[in-house]
Amino acid sequence: MDAIKTKLPFTKSKAILFLTYLALLWFVVVILIIPNINTILFVFRQDGAFTTRAFVRIFSSTRAVNSLRNSFILAPILSVTVGVIGVSLVLITEYFDVKGAKILRAGYMTTLVYGGIILVSGYRFLYGRGGYITNILASIFPNFNIHWFEGFWAVLFVMTFATTGNHMIFLRNAMRSVDFQTIEAAKNLGASPLAILRRVVLPVLTPSLFAVTLFTFITGLGATSAPLLVGGNDFQTINPMIISFSRMSGTRDLAALMALFLGGASILLIVALAQLEKRGHYLSVSKVKTSIVKQKINNPVARVLVHIYAYVLFAIYTAPVILVILFSFTDSATIARRQLSFSSFTLQNYILVFSRPSAYSPIRTSLIFSFIASAAVMVLILVVCRVISKYKNKMSTFLEYAFMIPWLLPPILIALALITTFSLPRWFMMNRVLTGTTVIMVVGYLTIRIPFTLRITRAAFFALDNTLEEAAKNMGAGAFTTFFRIILPIILPSVLAIFALNFNALLQEFDMSVLLYHPLHMPLGVQIQNLTEDAATGDNTAITFVYAVLMMVVSSIVLYVVYGRGTKMSE
Repeated sequence: MDAIKTKLPFTKSKAILFLTYLALLWFVVVILIIPNINTILFVFRQDGAFTTRAFVRIFSSTRAVNSLRNSFILAPILSVTVGVIGVSLVLITEYFDVKGAKILRAGYMTTLVYGGIILVSGYRFLYGRGGYITNILASIFPNFNIHWFEGFWAVLFVMTFATTGNHMIFLRNAMRSVDFQTIEAAKNLGASPLAILRRVVLPVLTPSLFAVTLFTFITGLGATSAPLLVGGNDFQTINPMIISFSRMSGTRDLAALMALFLGGASILLIVALAQLEKRGHYLSVSKVKTSIVKQKINNPVARVLVHIYAYVLFAIYTAPVILVILFSFTDSATIARRQLSFSSFTLQNYILVFSRPSAYSPIRTSLIFSFIASAAVMVLILVVCRVISKYKNKMSTFLEYAFMIPWLLPPILIALALITTFSLPRWFMMNRVLTGTTVIMVVGYLTIRIPFTLRITRAAFFALDNTLEEAAKNMGAGAFTTFFRIILPIILPSVLAIFALNFNALLQEFDMSVLLYHPLHMPLGVQIQNLTEDAATGDNTAITFVYAVLMMVVSSIVLYVVYGRGTKMSE
């Protein structure tokens, strides 16, 4: 390795560095590169010869073509609806002087503690066939269509309100970069409130808006939970089809090809947005910034309309959460009738979950797997960041870019790549078959959290004061002593925060879990999906609600630890 050659003798430190490079290179090649190459070969190579049979089979299948079309319809429309709603949420809570902004903000941020398949189940319970709102509407209008909350519009509605959490985090932070002096200067020049919003405020949000729009588009392409639960027979997207195809050996090549479509579209979008960002010219803010002061809405009609809009959104966000919590404490008969009654309140649902191993096992499984994967990815990225920050060479540059590969690929493609690669003995894995074991899900969980962990941890490392390490070295401290006694304590708040966020995200992970889980160790997301599909019985629904409440409690505690106690992370 030219990257680690030096003129000095081969010391113990250089031996450790060489082995570290070797281990990281093995991980990149075996986990990040080979599986994806195998996925491509799996699609285009059959019986040792090149073939396009998978293309022919895909495009001759009406269901497959429709799912592809639906995904590419949903993604751009979702990007627009989420963008409009997300920006409006930030303006309501951070820019305009709206009464009850703190309460509104708490309601809008419920998706941060209540997401994935649990959130979709909540909306389905509220608006789906036999849902709480549906029953009320059916009682008022005898000819009301009880299947109204199915298909494209149901999926779009659920996903629009499920994916605005990133706006509430990233755009809210960007809003704090708006310079109030610039706004006041624009007012003095006679600019209207709309002109100030368009010419001063929104340009500051544009870079962050690009990032969250990219994430939203990729989320729309890889939609799974919403199409499965509320899409009905008329609107299924790529991911549910991939899951269906991947369960049968004869159609796994079709699943892999459809996953490649997702990956290719994601990469093209990333490149396009990167070029668009380079061409963009964003308004810079003053070097001496003044914190933004919330703007009053002087027009009385506009003020009333904004408040109505804000509280209607608040009701949409909080209604599923409130009803799920309330119904989790009611008996099965009440859940089946969708009629709340204080006389039916009980703790029996929680007793049932915690007293039956089959009921609490999915919670335990998700907690264990999420903890192991979060800890493993944190250790791995600490090593990577230490290498790329300390050693500036070709190898460290290669590692930095290689560890961002999972960011370009949807989780379901990564899962399929792991299945196609490790379903057979491989010499580089000591001839072990990982498919069907618990190891492969830990690897999958770890892989999808690498880019986020690397980005934030890398920023923490580069913010370190190099003079501290130099001082420790001058005092005779070794590399390990310096890291554990000097560097790690400084970045520990960021490390703990990243670990907590990864743990929180993996608790409700579904897309990858549904393909990689061990039959004896079913994670929570898969269990909820099975309960939802099996039968609409009160017992199943009650258990689902208890799961939802428990996950909300855990996620809320994590968010409090990360944000409520003032932990700060560099971006």
